[in-house]
Amino acid sequence: MMKDLLKNLLGKMPFAVEAYWLLEGSKKPWNAHYQLAGLQEVLPQAVAEVKQFGLKADPPERICIFATLHYWIEQAGLVALALAGQGHQVELAYLPYAEWDQPIANFDLRMQHLYSQQVLLPAGDVMGIVPLMDFPSYLNNSDEKVKLSDYPPELKEIVRQVSDYDTQYTLQVEETDTHSQLYKLRLKRNTQAAMALYDWLASSQPDVLIIPNGTILEMGVAYQIARMLHIRTVTFEFADQRERIWLAQDDEIMSHHTDELWQGLGGQPLPEAARKAVGDLAFARKNASLWGDFARQWQQTPARGGSEVRQALGLDNRPIALLATNVLGDSLTLGRQRISGSMAEMIVGTIRWFLDHPEAQLVIRVHPGELKTHGTSMVDVIQKNFPNLPEHIHLVRPDDDTNTYDLVETTDFGIVYTTTVGLEMAMTGLPVVVTGKTHYAEKGFTLDPASWQDYESILARLVADPTSMRLSQKQVEQAWLYAYLFFFEFSLPFPWHLLWLHEDFEARPMRFVLSPEGQQRYAQTFGYLLGEPLNWADRGLARLPSLSKQEETPQ
Repeated sequence: MMKDLLKNLLGKMPFAVEAYWLLEGSKKPWNAHYQLAGLQEVLPQAVAEVKQFGLKADPPERICIFATLHYWIEQAGLVALALAGQGHQVELAYLPYAEWDQPIANFDLRMQHLYSQQVLLPAGDVMGIVPLMDFPSYLNNSDEKVKLSDYPPELKEIVRQVSDYDTQYTLQVEETDTHSQLYKLRLKRNTQAAMALYDWLASSQPDVLIIPNGTILEMGVAYQIARMLHIRTVTFEFADQRERIWLAQDDEIMSHHTDELWQGLGGQPLPEAARKAVGDLAFARKNASLWGDFARQWQQTPARGGSEVRQALGLDNRPIALLATNVLGDSLTLGRQRISGSMAEMIVGTIRWFLDHPEAQLVIRVHPGELKTHGTSMVDVIQKNFPNLPEHIHLVRPDDDTNTYDLVETTDFGIVYTTTVGLEMAMTGLPVVVTGKTHYAEKGFTLDPASWQDYESILARLVADPTSMRLSQKQVEQAWLYAYLFFFEFSLPFPWHLLWLHEDFEARPMRFVLSPEGQQRYAQTFGYLLGEPLNWADRGLARLPSLSKQEETPQ
C-alpha cells in the first residue's frame, strides 16, 4: 500500500521518475511485463553490422515507422534497422505500453519509457529514435493544456472509430458500449496518441509511414492520420506462415483487399505445382494436421466422412444449407458489414428465413475457434433469439466432435460472413452466398447479394434447385487459382516473423539480410515496405519455382 502511494506521488512529480531511474532503476534487473530483452540482446551487434555492411540507397527515402506494445516495438525496431542498413533515413517512433486494455500508473509508464530509451540508445547511431511520450501534446493532455479540439476536426472521428474497433476487438463483440471502462481507456489513449502522432507526422513529412496492422489501437490512429496528411503508408501483419509477411500500400492490411492481386494474376490456368500445393494444404486443413510452413491447426477433429455426420445430425434428403460463422472480434471481421448491421444480425435473419422454409435444412457450424476466445458466442446469440429450434435447423457447437469439412461434404450450398470456409466450399463446386465484405467475394465464383432482399431471393432459388446453381468447372478452377494466390503469393518473403522473432533473427541476422544472398531473397519485400509499387502481374507466380522444387525433392 505504501509502495503504491509513493509511486502515485512520484508519478505526478516532474522529473521524479527520471531521478529515480538514474539513481536506482537503471541499475536494477528489469522484470516488468513490458520487455524488450530480445531486442536489447541483439541491438548492439545489429547496429555494428549496419555500419559495417550497410548499403547505399540512391536516393534515400525518408522513412517513419511507428509501433506500440513491446513485441511490436521489437519487430519495428529490427525493420527500421534493416531499412537504415539499406541506406535510408529512418525514424522509429513508439509508445511504451505492454497492454492495450489495462490502465497503467503514470510512474510505471514513465519507467517503461526510460527503459525503452536505454534499450534503443545504440540504434541512435544509425537512425532517429522518437519517443512520442516526450511530445508536449502527449505529456500535457492529461491536464488538458492541450486538447483534441485544438487539432483538425478529422482527428476526433479517427479517435472515435479506432476506439470503437479496439473495444470490439478486445471484447470480441459487434456492438460497443461507449460507457464501458475499456472504451473510455481506449478513447483516452487514442486521443493522446492522435495529437502526438499528428504533431510528429506533420513536422516530419516522411516519404512513407510504415505501421503494423494499421486498423486497431494507436497503430490504427497512426494510419488514419497519415492518410489524412496525404503521406504514403504501408501496413503489415503476419499470418501463420514462417518467413512470410502480409503488407498493403495505402491500405489497411487486415482488409485483405486482393482485387489488384486478382486483376494481375487471375484468369490464368492453374499450374500443376500450384494445384498440388493447394490440395496438400486443403487436405491438412480437413484432417486436423499441420502442413509445410503453416503453423495453425484449423480443426481438432479429423474427418470421418459426410455420411457419418449426416446420420449423427439426422439429416434427410431435403436441400441442406451450411452456415459457417466467424469468431467475433477478429480484426478480419471488423467493419465487414454488407447486407446486415452485424454478423449476428445476419445469422438471426437467416434462421428466421429458414423457419418459414421447412422444405430445406439449415446446419449452423459455430466456429471451433470460439474455444480459444472469451467474447460473445454465436451459440448464445442463437439460443437467446431461438430457445427451441425446429427439427430442420441444426446447431453444431464449437466444442462438438464434428469436422467442418465433413459438413461441407454433406451440404448443397454454403452461407458465410467472411470465413475462408466459403472459399473452400467454392473449391468443391458448391454455390456459396457471401454476406460480408471478404477478400474472395466478387471474384466470379461466389454469390454476392447487394441487399437483404437480394439475399433472400438467392436463398429461395438455391432451396428450389441447388444443383442448377453449382459452379461450372471454370469457376471451380478459378476458385482453386484464387486459393493458391491468397495462401501462397499474397504473403511475401520476409526474414523475421513476429511470433518467432528471436529465433528467426538468430537464424537470419542483420548481416545476412544485408548480404547479397539476403538481398536477393528479401530486397523486393523491403522495397514494397518503402512504397515501391507492388505490381502483381510483374511478380507473376513468384513462389511457384520453390514449390515445384519442393515437389521434386525426394521424400
